[in-house]
Amino acid sequence: MISTTNPATSHQTAAGGADPEKFDPQEAWYPVHYLDDLDTKAPNAFTLLGQDLVIWWEPQASTWRAMVDQCPHRLARLSEGRINRDGQLECPYHGWSFTGEGKCDRIPQQPAGQAEQSQRACVQSFPTAAAQGLLFVYPGIATPPALPLITPVAEEPAGWVTINTFRDLPYDAFTLMENVLDASHLPYTHHNTVGNRSNAAPVELQILTSDKHGFTGVWPEGPRKGKLGTQNTTFVAPGLMWHDLTSKQFGRTITVVYATPTRPGECRLFARFPFKFPKGNIFPSVIFKFNPQWYSHIGQNTILEDDQIFLHHQERYLEKHAGNFTKAFYLPTKADIYVFEFRQWIDRYQSHFFPGVPLPPAQSKQQLLDRYHSHTINCKSCSAALKNLQKIRWILGALAFSGWVLGSVLTVSSSILWPIYTAAALTGLSLLGRWQCGQLIDKLHHGNPLPPRNRPEKS
Repeated sequence: MISTTNPATSHQTAAGGADPEKFDPQEAWYPVHYLDDLDTKAPNAFTLLGQDLVIWWEPQASTWRAMVDQCPHRLARLSEGRINRDGQLECPYHGWSFTGEGKCDRIPQQPAGQAEQSQRACVQSFPTAAAQGLLFVYPGIATPPALPLITPVAEEPAGWVTINTFRDLPYDAFTLMENVLDASHLPYTHHNTVGNRSNAAPVELQILTSDKHGFTGVWPEGPRKGKLGTQNTTFVAPGLMWHDLTSKQFGRTITVVYATPTRPGECRLFARFPFKFPKGNIFPSVIFKFNPQWYSHIGQNTILEDDQIFLHHQERYLEKHAGNFTKAFYLPTKADIYVFEFRQWIDRYQSHFFPGVPLPPAQSKQQLLDRYHSHTINCKSCSAALKNLQKIRWILGALAFSGWVLGSVLTVSSSILWPIYTAAALTGLSLLGRWQCGQLIDKLHHGNPLPPRNRPEKS
């Protein structure tokens, strides 16, 4: 039985606007960056719901600001400017500077001391909020609602070990939501990464509550043929969901996904994995602590690419059916209940990020597997690792060359063998290390076109 009140989301009564029959995506908070990845010394560019924003740290107010990324003077991108000595955002074109509220404080081309009074000189600003390690922006015009936070973590903040990643995806935020709500695809799509085909079994999902602000559901048996326990799912409209599972083996594990709409057919994924391990089991926490974030991101990007290519095309096939999912999809099993409920929610509350705007042309497989522009360049950990690996690769190349030169000289001039063997070992190990660095550099730039599920099985 479905109730009309959703306890998991009832605190967000204002999200989506005042109309009880419609959910307006403009009237909601969206995460735009992990706080750890933001640069407080320079402007940061981001696109939210098709609007280019500049995000910057205002030192006087000690807060993050989000403003339209256009100078009102000649429409130059403010994200190409700087934060000047006065702690204001300075346009790169003519030096106009703006406060955190968007007021134009100085125009260098005006006489000194003459203040600019026109509203046309101001830049539109948007509310921001920092919580649970994320920076949120509110693009709406109404009073901002409560932040869409991970409720279990907010209720019991202590003791969690969390793995985070993000990626700019080449498909719509609702396509992402639909995909992560669908737990039944994991054994097949993610075979040999985080799934296994042998775990495929009937999936009988149940909807518990549903309203304008989302829905909750339960999978009584849970994943891995019931070996882990019951899994609960929460969807908080329009772009947050989590699966919550407690097992004897792994403790409490939550799979969290935020889907932030950027442009038509594009979104930014924030994936979060909070863990609470059984008492006394500190080994997993130690492993997570010492595993470099950038190396973890390489594996997580591989998982994302398991379904990235066919989801990119799937939403274009759905578009040809004018978004009518009941005609486009055949959903005969209880495994599809979350997908059905989610698509019904979109239609019932007329919620569309870019209504009437067609998807852009399909991308090539090479474009879809790009990691550098969709992740590495905006990730502090991965971009630093890339620079370090490039330096190490150069040093190892120099060591290999030096070892080769030294070995050649010793072979001619010396009858003692151990120095020759040492030079040869130096050359070999340096070349091996250089090759391994090259492999990691390559993985920070792009993914493998052959997904793990399609690789030849070992006999």
